[in-house]
Amino acid sequence: MKIGVLSDTHGHFDPKIPKLFAGVDHILHGGDIGLPWLILELEQIAPVTAVLGNNDAGLEFQETEVAELDGRKFLLQHIVDPRKPADAIQRRIIREAPDAVVFGHTHKPFAEAMGRTLFFNPGYAGKPRFNLPRNSAFEKGLLTSAATLSTGCRSVARDIRKSRR
Repeated sequence: MKIGVLSDTHGHFDPKIPKLFAGVDHILHGGDIGLPWLILELEQIAPVTAVLGNNDAGLEFQETEVAELDGRKFLLQHIVDPRKPADAIQRRIIREAPDAVVFGHTHKPFAEAMGRTLFFNPGYAGKPRFNLPRNSAFEKGLLTSAATLSTGCRSVARDIRKSRR
């Protein structure tokens, strides 16, 4: 199973997305969607699980979602500090025991296993802003296979480290 992961689109549907996510079985959106039609566009590619971001007031999504895909559990929440999660999300992580936590907000790609859980931020997928370039993690259209999550995560982490150089 292939999963497309993005976050922080802020209402911008990049024309590269259909090509980057061609062949994915599911899409995870880590919040700051922007406009609801963006999810409808993503759903033309594959089913979508998405969460609210801090800029998504008025959208009808939840703050936290759990998706079980191909025997793996993904917890999605927009704002997560992987090194010191807020009490509420920490309790949810303990209760759900996800294989991966997908988040956004920082606009910086992040992939690191902590214990048995991967914390993954695909970075910024919206229009360039604040004179910051869009991250190459999104540009590469990172995909992970739920069946081989740990192997895929090492590859994702390696790509993110390369993009920082």
